[in-house]
Formats: sequence, C-alpha cells, structure tokens
Amino acid sequence: MMNVVLGIDTSCYTTSVAILDEQGQLIADCRRILSVKAGKRGLQQSEMVFQHTRNLPELFLQAWPDKPICFTAIGVSAFPRPLPDSYMPAFLVGEGYAKVLALSQDIPLYRISHQENHVFAGLWSAGGPVASSFLAVHLSGGTTEIVRVANNASAPDSRRLSIDILGGTRDIHAGQLVDRIGVLLGLTFPAGPRLEALAAESHEQAIKIPLTVREACVSFAGPETHIRKLAAQGIAPAIIAASVELCIAKAVTAMIKQAISRTGLTDVLLVGGVTANQFIRKYLCDQLAEPLHAKLYFPQPGYSPDNATGAAYFALTSQY
Repeated sequence: MMNVVLGIDTSCYTTSVAILDEQGQLIADCRRILSVKAGKRGLQQSEMVFQHTRNLPELFLQAWPDKPICFTAIGVSAFPRPLPDSYMPAFLVGEGYAKVLALSQDIPLYRISHQENHVFAGLWSAGGPVASSFLAVHLSGGTTEIVRVANNASAPDSRRLSIDILGGTRDIHAGQLVDRIGVLLGLTFPAGPRLEALAAESHEQAIKIPLTVREACVSFAGPETHIRKLAAQGIAPAIIAASVELCIAKAVTAMIKQAISRTGLTDVLLVGGVTANQFIRKYLCDQLAEPLHAKLYFPQPGYSPDNATGAAYFALTSQY
C-alpha cells in the first residue's frame, strides 16, 4: 500500500484536490474552475460554497489512484492570508472535508492560508528559492502583493513561513484588471488565458499605459480607466490585450526593483494565476535577471493558478 498526502484548496474560482507520494511526486491533480455566467465578473460567496460542495466529491473520485493508498496527512487552505482575522466562506468547504477525513483516518491535519498554499506550490514546482529569506510576488484576481518570506524549515506548523507585506495594490488587483478588460472585450471570466491568446500577435503594437509605482505599491484603477477609453476609441482588442499585459509587467518590474532595493534580497518567487502569463514572465526576466542579478523562480505555468499541490506539499514536509 502506497503512503500519500492529500491537499485541498477551495478558492474563489477553483476547486482543487492533489495527492503526492512520500517522495513528493504528483499522484493526482484534479481541478474544476467555478462556473460564471457570460458577461459576469465574479460570484457571490454563497454560489462559491455551493459549487465547491458539488465539485469536491467528483474531484475526489477523479483523483483516487487505481492502486491501494494510505493517507498519512492532509493539508488544506483554510483562510485567505496568514492573518488572525483572515476569513472567507469558500474555504470552509475544503476545511470541512479535510477535518472529517483527518478524523476518520486518525491522521494529522495541517491548515494553511491560501497565500501560503501558493508559495508552497511554487517551491514544490520551481524547486526554490532555497534561501532562508526571499521575495515572493503573488498576483491573482484577489491578491496583488510583494512580500518578504522567511522560511524556517524546522518549525512544526504554518509558522514555518513568516510573510511580511512590502507592497501591493492600492485599489484593484492585477487579475481584476485582466478580468475586467477581458470581459469588456467579450472574453469569458476568468479571462487570463484568453486575453493572453488574444494579445499574442500584438505585443509590438502595445500601448504604454500611464502608471505610478511608489514604495512597491501600485494603482491599477487609473490604468483601467485609461484602457477603457482606448477601447471606446476603437483600438483593436488584440492591442488592448497586449497593452494590459505590458502595463502589469511594467508595474511588477517596478515593484520588484523597489523591494530589492529595500531588502537586498534577490531571490524572487512568482506565484498566482497572472504570473503564468508568458509575456509577463519574459518581460520580468529581461528587465530583472541580468540587469539586477535577480534570480526569478517561476512554477510550471499549470501551478501558478489556484491548485492544491501547495497544501499537499506543506503536509508532506511538515511530517519530517
């Protein structure tokens, strides 16, 4: 019988289940993006809870291996951020399943935040950073932050990670900018992959959007207004999409430069669905890797968006 660990993540727009073996090899990774009606830009928490409750049994069935397995631990995203008052109903669904399974199997349950889940998924997929302290950029529909991460591998629980915010957004998030403009252009929500495909042939024509980044903090509300005006003027959707990518890439570059200047840390882990974008990845590497000697760590593109591998990996490494 094979010993394995289970990870569960029920975020705002994805239900995820992952299984790793004792060596950290992926046994199963099953996800389902929550359904959002055409033209809409999101879901209410009650609808998220309903869809997660419906999705999880089916994903467990998909994830279950053909060979006999024995769960030794479970990791679950139980709240959005590693703060005492961090709470969101969507995470209660995954946490409830995890509690029942851990109790029935008499195995440890490890609760972490959704943000920590992203960081551990990044560490698992990218193979680093291995430094005790590093920078992490978390870009998604619900988070735009650059943080300093201190990794104390000897700590027994989620205190292994100390996360201090260095900067972020003053208003809307990078993923919200992508989704709002994507929906404006007629793309379905969430719009990231479709906006990237739309922009693919138009990067040379991308329009520079006015942008301000101070003390590693950015505002995307102004750029959104500017981009909407461009769309109203009849600028081609592909050029609008490329301009959104360029805007975010320039903003994140400035945030990282300012954080490096402030902390002296040059190892940077980039997580969250927005960081799966290949144009943004290349732009960051061109602007930061050689000029600043920054070492950028990107997960495989499939492990940048919401997934449960980070919770599983945290459960695995917490046992030893």
